[in-house]
Amino acid sequence: MKYTHHNNELNRSHLGMSVYLKGWVAKTRNLGGLIFIDLRDKNGITQLVVLPENSNYDTATRLKSEYVIEAKGKVIERQSKNKNISTGEIEIEVTELIILNEAEMTPIGISHEDNASEEVRLKYRYLDLRRPVMQNYLLKRSQITQAIRESLLEQAFNEFETPILGKSTPEGARDFLVPSRIYPGEFYALPQSPQIYKQLYMVAGFERYFQIARCFRDEDLRADRQLEFTQIDVEASFLTETEIQAVIERTLAHTFKKVLNHEIELPIRKMPYDEAIRSYGSDKPDLRFDLKLQSYNDLLDPLQIPLFADKVVRGFVFNEAEKLTRKELDKLTLLVKKNHADALAFVKLINNELSGSIAKFIANKDAFIEQTNLKEGDILLLVSSSNYEKTSNAAGVLRKEIGESFGLANPNQFEFVWIVDWPLFEFDEENNRFVALHHPFTAPKEHQKHLMKENPKAVMAQAYDIVLNGYEIGGGSIRIHESSIQQTMFEVLGLEKEVIEDRFGFLVGALKYGTPPHGGLALGLDRIVMLMTNTKNIKDVIAFPKTQSARDLMMQAPSGVDSKQLDELKIDFKK
Repeated sequence: MKYTHHNNELNRSHLGMSVYLKGWVAKTRNLGGLIFIDLRDKNGITQLVVLPENSNYDTATRLKSEYVIEAKGKVIERQSKNKNISTGEIEIEVTELIILNEAEMTPIGISHEDNASEEVRLKYRYLDLRRPVMQNYLLKRSQITQAIRESLLEQAFNEFETPILGKSTPEGARDFLVPSRIYPGEFYALPQSPQIYKQLYMVAGFERYFQIARCFRDEDLRADRQLEFTQIDVEASFLTETEIQAVIERTLAHTFKKVLNHEIELPIRKMPYDEAIRSYGSDKPDLRFDLKLQSYNDLLDPLQIPLFADKVVRGFVFNEAEKLTRKELDKLTLLVKKNHADALAFVKLINNELSGSIAKFIANKDAFIEQTNLKEGDILLLVSSSNYEKTSNAAGVLRKEIGESFGLANPNQFEFVWIVDWPLFEFDEENNRFVALHHPFTAPKEHQKHLMKENPKAVMAQAYDIVLNGYEIGGGSIRIHESSIQQTMFEVLGLEKEVIEDRFGFLVGALKYGTPPHGGLALGLDRIVMLMTNTKNIKDVIAFPKTQSARDLMMQAPSGVDSKQLDELKIDFKK
């Protein structure tokens, strides 16, 4: 039988119609001889009813959850209506019923809520993906992807591909390496991003490129990071920073409107990098709640508190001190220390009295309250470390944790911000050299090119990140298009001439042949879908993700391979 409808499409307007349906048995109920069957597909549920005198009755009694069936019947009005589903006013009186496939009892429940562990869900991911909540994530992902594609095509961008097997140019995360059978001892690398290739499209004169690109990084995993991920990669010639940002804004506005019917107010606000660190302790601030950071050395240094001796002290006031119990404060202390701070101190104002870990050092209570603007029920949280950057970062992590723990952010709010005016370089103390804060193809501000060698720390980049609700969802820059400036960049990064030639010689060479000014941005599709579907873990919106320990439990990967394959690749392992 060819089905006529999906399982969310029938309603009172179809009463009396003969229909064919297919799907999975969500559940069955035998009520006084009448057998009710909830039939499920990716679109929804339709209730079937089989009467005792029906020739299909015996077949109906055999049905169990997750059997695959097809049914023919007549649409009738449902006696006991269900307002929670779109088909809740009708049911199908079955005239034909065929079992297409039986099913064993599943190791996880196919429902909205299931108590199975993440390990079990990932091992049986193909069953987990039958759950309506998981299907919604992936169907939304498809809608989001297509909306982004539509917008970029409308803006005259061309969709091109770039190679998966490329050259290892380690300057960021670790590469995934692929050994060559034809050239023993040599390796391809999987792309961390199509950065160089998309620039070469600009050299080739295509002007506007985009790609829904698979990317790979061998790095530690977390809730918003996987070993393989998807970027919406965008590059354009002859556009300024502002013009590229406008392209991305139009794309996001179109996508949010089409998929969620949500209006994004344009243009999206801009915040300098320095202000983001100063006020929020993060280059990806969550602006759905306040809690701005302040510096407190001018206030605290005269108190000569041993804990803060020769330290940078920053923090903020939280207006619900009673929520921060000793247990909570101990947990937050561990958090800031994990993020490279030395200590977390606090002062509470309760019943007009100061208490807390440094209260005994405060001789003039009234002056302290006035200077900190503390109000009844407030707590001042103070983070300290050896320098401004570490202190700001740890205080920013603390701010984010309190915002999440105490529900300060509206989960239905979307708060965008561009982070602009980035430094071009940062100094890596461990390796005693400058590194690119974004990547080594980012252009300096035009008026600061001459400072790249003599004062690298003062040079600002033509770089920009777009942030949503505390997550970086995209990063980009104007690229270096002059061979001499690219050469200078590599030299400041401390790369030897031979290394430059080996890793990037083709790009430096390409820039000599009339490369246009160009720039772009890569949007993180996985993070965008995660935020638009209001889930907390990126694994929910990736069909077949890895565990936090980087294993695919369903495919049992990584795994050993046959010795013959290793022999062909001329590979052996150290004992």
